[in-house]
Amino acid sequence: MKETKKSAKPGAKPENEMRLRIPAFPQNEGAARAVVGAFVARLDPTVEELADLRCAVSEAVTNCVVHAYGGMGGPLYITVRQWRGRRITVEIRDRGRGIDDIGVAMQPAFTTDDTGERSGMGFAVMQTFCDEVRVKSTPGKGTSVTLIKRLSDPQEEM
Repeated sequence: MKETKKSAKPGAKPENEMRLRIPAFPQNEGAARAVVGAFVARLDPTVEELADLRCAVSEAVTNCVVHAYGGMGGPLYITVRQWRGRRITVEIRDRGRGIDDIGVAMQPAFTTDDTGERSGMGFAVMQTFCDEVRVKSTPGKGTSVTLIKRLSDPQEEM
């Protein structure tokens, strides 16, 4: 996991925020990725930063579709926030099954899928493409995955 700089102060307010509620169906994964990408694109991230964030969102949404609701399409809540210092947080929440042991679930190659179709690399991919990944879950009540990405400053690159 990559290290992040100091987190936002308690009570701090984001500079901008977007909320989205969609059914957790496989066909909505691309829409979630596109909407988050569009929100972040106006900040002029690098192509790599935008691709990284979109990929991490895709993995988080897919985890929700497959594991939280088993493809049955329960509600999926996405909140994207822009914080001071070009810090982006994307929270993806569900009200599904929840995770019994987050530490075990975040281990590469761990999967609850018994069909052999899933590799168990979702959290590893999210961690690779984000500065930080936070997971909270209560079995039977749902899961919240927060992706944190700090965008580079285009002024510093000149």
